[in-house]
Formats: sequence, structure tokens, C-alpha cells
Amino acid sequence: MTTADNHPYNLKFVVRDYECDLQGVVNNANYQHYLEHARHQFLISKDISFVQLHDEGIDLIVTKVEIEYKFPLRSRDEFVVTVEIQREGNVRILFVQDIFRLPDLKPVVKAKVTGVATRKGRPVPPGDLITRLGI
Repeated sequence: MTTADNHPYNLKFVVRDYECDLQGVVNNANYQHYLEHARHQFLISKDISFVQLHDEGIDLIVTKVEIEYKFPLRSRDEFVVTVEIQREGNVRILFVQDIFRLPDLKPVVKAKVTGVATRKGRPVPPGDLITRLGI
């Protein structure tokens, strides 16, 4: 079992040329795109729809992002983004995410993304969302 397999959810990607900067490595902003896409796919895998939540008056927003860059990815590198979710306090949901290069599982990024559920712009307890997320 690999390190990436130890996480409840993981999603594979391949670096595209246009995601790299002049130095030939992935631009730091693109790692946030990878992390966000994996979080969204994780929510979809739990049958959670942003549109449906919004229609119900709930919006999920990111309030904090912490990223530790360990090793750069380069064009055509294959990698996996993992997602693990934790509850933090009454209203915060913490997404603990890692990026590993494939096939050697070299650690690339460690990230913590804090989110909250809001109603009319104010944080609210995530309610049944917690049950649906399995935390």
C-alpha cells in the first residue's frame, strides 16, 4: 500500500506544459488549482453539489490555505492529489491534502485548506454536510 493509497480520496493528474514557468517547473499558483479540483471531485464523490447547496442557501467557502512546497513538478510529470477531511470547531472543515509525484511517490506539496459553510455570508454549522462527508 502506498502513501497516497492511505488517504480516503486521491485523484491522478498529469502536468501540462502551460502550467510551467520559465524555469520549467509548475508555477506555484497551479498547485492551488490541483488541490481545489481534487477537493471538488471529492465532494462530488460524496454526492455533494455546490449548485444544490447554493440553492438551499448554503455556500462553501475557503477561509485559509496553507501550502508547504517540498519538490517541484515538471511538464508531463504524473502525480496524485490526496484529500482527507477533518472537522475543526463548530463551523470549520479542514481539508488535509498532499501531492505526490508518480510513480516514486516523492512528496511535492503538503497543504491544509480551511473552509466554512455560510448562509447569507455568515458562517453556520455545516449540519448534515458533516454526515455526508463522513466526519
